[in-house]
Amino acid sequence: MNRSIRRIAVAFMVLFLALLANANYIQVFQASDLNDRSDNKRVTLDEYARERGPIMVGGTQVAYSVKTKDDLVYLRRYRDPQLYGHLTGYYSYVLGRRGLEKAENSVLSGTDDRLFVRRIVDLITNRQPQGGSVLLTINPKAQQAAYDALGNKRGAVVAIEPSTGKILAMVSKPTYDPNRLSSHDANSILKAANELQDDSSRPMENRAAQRRYPPGSTFKLVTAAAALSSGRYNPNSQLPAPAELDLPLTTFNMKNWQNGLCGPAPQVTLTQALATSCNTAFGGLGLKVGEKALRQQAEKFGFGQEYLPDLGASTSVFPREVNPPQLAQSSIGQFDVAATPLQMAMVSAGIANGGKVMQPYVVAKVSGPDLKTLEVTEPRTLSQAVSGDVAQQLTQMMVDVVDHGTGQPVKIDGVSVAGKTGTAQTTPDKPPYAWFTSFAPANAPQVAVAVVIEHADVGRNEISGGRLAAPVAKAVMRAVIGR
Repeated sequence: MNRSIRRIAVAFMVLFLALLANANYIQVFQASDLNDRSDNKRVTLDEYARERGPIMVGGTQVAYSVKTKDDLVYLRRYRDPQLYGHLTGYYSYVLGRRGLEKAENSVLSGTDDRLFVRRIVDLITNRQPQGGSVLLTINPKAQQAAYDALGNKRGAVVAIEPSTGKILAMVSKPTYDPNRLSSHDANSILKAANELQDDSSRPMENRAAQRRYPPGSTFKLVTAAAALSSGRYNPNSQLPAPAELDLPLTTFNMKNWQNGLCGPAPQVTLTQALATSCNTAFGGLGLKVGEKALRQQAEKFGFGQEYLPDLGASTSVFPREVNPPQLAQSSIGQFDVAATPLQMAMVSAGIANGGKVMQPYVVAKVSGPDLKTLEVTEPRTLSQAVSGDVAQQLTQMMVDVVDHGTGQPVKIDGVSVAGKTGTAQTTPDKPPYAWFTSFAPANAPQVAVAVVIEHADVGRNEISGGRLAAPVAKAVMRAVIGR
């Protein structure tokens, strides 16, 4: 009898210890994850009872909280929502958090571990807790210029400071108003959310960082970089440039956008091939450089890597296991090559920065409620994509694209600009994408830009990249360099 009681007692003790261990595990190890869950309404109600910190661009609060008289004490508001909505995201009682509101929630809500002492002081002094602030790297003039220049076109713009990786501008259109999702009226929030989700133009998608496009001829920068880095080519190397390139293993021939030769003869220099965006020259060059070298070069520029997780950035892709025809197509940015505008801005930024690609970032600094700095983002090198010599060669070739080739619409008086146009084909029944990527000043770069415009219905040729996308890039560069 006593033995049975002892067994039951031991079993209950084991269960009690297991319960105690689980409770401690949840409180110690899982507390942060549980608090960060957007569907944790208890935590959300507690957050709404305190003033959430602002998201700043320059000296302006683009996301801030205002006090109300309802049960949810504070209401989140967004200034210039169409301009910054894809960056800030939203803070919604019904939908949770998105964008930087989600990524930087612990600082903004005041629950960050680095604010522990502040919370204790607030508790002792019976002071209302407050959240910290987040300062973005965005240049407000560049952001506004990108937004205005894009107009009512569907597409995206990214601008980067080449020497640091700071995101100076990031605009995606169409856009949306996060104020509609942050109200205290659940019915109006759900109505707005349903409208946005049903919109075929996908206004909530940050095209600049999340959507991958065929990069078209802007990818020829990567192909040229691989060729120059091989040591077998230089800017004056002569390349075959026939009107049509006979692709192996297929009856399909690659043609030039000019529907003929790229110049007066069926042979051009590498510099001329880039300036005229000669498909057959680059298709043949890609076949000679080889799949391995081309893929490695793309990866050095950032393809296949993840960055800007706070904005849910997509990974750009260079296809694997391609046959010769597919390799030729990939060499001119077609087939299954897919890149975000952010990625193509990084390609130009890497060339501008002497071949060194910097890790892109959009949060410059986070501070406590007392404005004491908690963290400053330090620039970090992602990779050395090309040597300094190759970067100089590519820069001069890109300057030639602007001075004498397809990129002339981006010219800025008194400033040397390096650039590359692109037109990416989609399907025969749809207009192509117009691309432009560039940096300026070419001799002392301050900004690198990539622009993509969807439905570029101005003819299926390389000129559309210059006519449509280049003026947008020009407006952003002028805003940064003050010209």
